[in-house]
Amino acid sequence: MPGDDEDPPTEESPVAAATGKTEVAEHDTLKYHLLGPSLTKAGQDSVDQQKVSEIIYNASKGSKFFNNEEFKDKNLTQKIERILARKKQLEKVDLASDLRRADEYIAELELSRDLSQTVVHIDCDAFYAAVEELDRPELKDVPMAVGKGVLTTCNYHARKFGCRSGMAGFVAMKLCPQLICLPLNFEKYTSKAQEVRTILADYDPRFESASIDEAYLNITEYCQEKEMDPEEVVTQLRNEVAEKTKITISAGIAANAKIAKIASNRNKPNGQFRVASDRATILAFMRDLPCRKVNGVGRVFERELDAIGVKTCGDLYAQRAYLSKLFGHKAFQFLMQCYLGLGRTQVAPAAEHERKSVGTESTFKDMSDKSELRAKLRWIAEELEKDLTRTQFKGRTLVLKTKLHTYEVLTRQTVVPKAINAAEDLYTYSLPMLTKLEREIPGMKLRLMGLRCTHLVSTKKDEVDFFGMRRVEPSSVKRTTTDDEGWEIWPEAEAEFEEAARQERQEEMDELERLSQEQPPQPLNPVSKVENYNESRSLRNAEDIEEANRRRKHGREVLPNPSPQKGASGKSSPAKAGPEAWACPICGLPQVAQDRAFNDHIDYCLSRQTIKEAAKAEQPLGSGGKENRGSKRKVAVTTGNAARKKLFFGK
Repeated sequence: MPGDDEDPPTEESPVAAATGKTEVAEHDTLKYHLLGPSLTKAGQDSVDQQKVSEIIYNASKGSKFFNNEEFKDKNLTQKIERILARKKQLEKVDLASDLRRADEYIAELELSRDLSQTVVHIDCDAFYAAVEELDRPELKDVPMAVGKGVLTTCNYHARKFGCRSGMAGFVAMKLCPQLICLPLNFEKYTSKAQEVRTILADYDPRFESASIDEAYLNITEYCQEKEMDPEEVVTQLRNEVAEKTKITISAGIAANAKIAKIASNRNKPNGQFRVASDRATILAFMRDLPCRKVNGVGRVFERELDAIGVKTCGDLYAQRAYLSKLFGHKAFQFLMQCYLGLGRTQVAPAAEHERKSVGTESTFKDMSDKSELRAKLRWIAEELEKDLTRTQFKGRTLVLKTKLHTYEVLTRQTVVPKAINAAEDLYTYSLPMLTKLEREIPGMKLRLMGLRCTHLVSTKKDEVDFFGMRRVEPSSVKRTTTDDEGWEIWPEAEAEFEEAARQERQEEMDELERLSQEQPPQPLNPVSKVENYNESRSLRNAEDIEEANRRRKHGREVLPNPSPQKGASGKSSPAKAGPEAWACPICGLPQVAQDRAFNDHIDYCLSRQTIKEAAKAEQPLGSGGKENRGSKRKVAVTTGNAARKKLFFGK
């Protein structure tokens, strides 16, 4: 049964559970926070989390990172106190109308439940480590990790010691002195990921890459065509990946993406788990599920929910009247989806998702020299130009992000006169923002700087129609539904919380990178020496920083899905690529993508003779007289081809 491998829920908070105490002491919440973003990763079940938290706490105490985390923890504690005070006030008020509204919303969500689709979430097992082990098979049976300043991946032997992704390297070495650490090799990982993606395309050509090592597929059509059970299909898929790529994947199978992602973590590594597509099973699965297991609930939100007595998704129902008052409308909507086990069923290539911004940022050692800061800004502008060119966008708003040596983040933005993507323009318009910051903060020291363009304008030819409007496929149009009081209905809330969770994880990786840079070189077991540790500390820090910058950009690439390699018969078949075509804005028919031929066709469509003939063709038989002659043009634009309805040549 779903949930059988979960520990029974208790009243003990996750903070107390991780630190081994029932009553939370002054810094126990901070110790729990320092456990990192990957606490729920597979392979951590037998780990003494209290020991891990003590090691991280003692190793980082006194550092800038620790002081910043302590400050944030105190702020969160104060926020939770305000939440509890607010809840105490609400308990004295009649919330019958809020309860009724919540129940109505739940009923509305229930009506939207779609059990007709089969969505699969696949996750490569310890991906970076698995790829490295292919080149060095001797590492398969010993604790090993990938990453220097911060671990990006650990194999399952290392996880038994408490090591995990997002952990500072020196902390991991304290937990597991025999840990072997390898440097990152993104070219190798990207190549292997593409091998996996090629196989996925055979099962769902429109699969969605969530990151370099995970993806969503909708296999509903594949199951119907092959007359196979979903579990059979996924078993076949996993076996094919293992045979052809020599790495293993785990999978979750469910009626929607939210549950599929949770399920993929159940039988790791090299396993699969299915949540049956019926309402009762889904509700039972979610009832005992810790909220932290849901994508979109991070450590901060987990603590806030825990404070009001919500530990599992099943606990949400009893608090439904309070949720919108305490956390806001969108949080309420998202949490009710979690309670009901609802999520998106649509899976689409990442390239089709509407992009909101394009940006790049860089970490460096504390920098205050104005000439150095300007040189760094120019370099970032050049990097952003490359990203904008690759993604084919220009931006109308330019945002400057800076992080002080105290870890305080400051952002400034400006609206530029025209959409820009050239490095010189990016530098020219961002420099005044940096200069203003220098005036506001004398002696300003930075350790991170970034530029981001928003309010994007596509530079793709095939996405701009004849009238300069961006062409949008009907399937990609965002449909926003609102209730009687103007609340947005999911999936907007779901996507927003998942994006917030991704940002939180990235920020945690960045912060841990700073922590690793503040520590002196640690003596390592001889077996783990993969580089010359006699290098100067400054050189090691420079390499760690450069690694962090590469990692921050890695995974942001939006690559087109590979073409399916198998036809309906299951045999390999070459991808069919048709000639590029542009749709005529007048008649809507595809035309050869050549400027001159396309312009000639538009001239033809716009010719007065063509319009007259169209009007005559639409005129009813047997009509005549002045009245009908005067209405010919109206007929031409109110009936017939939809493209012609937009034209009115009046006189």
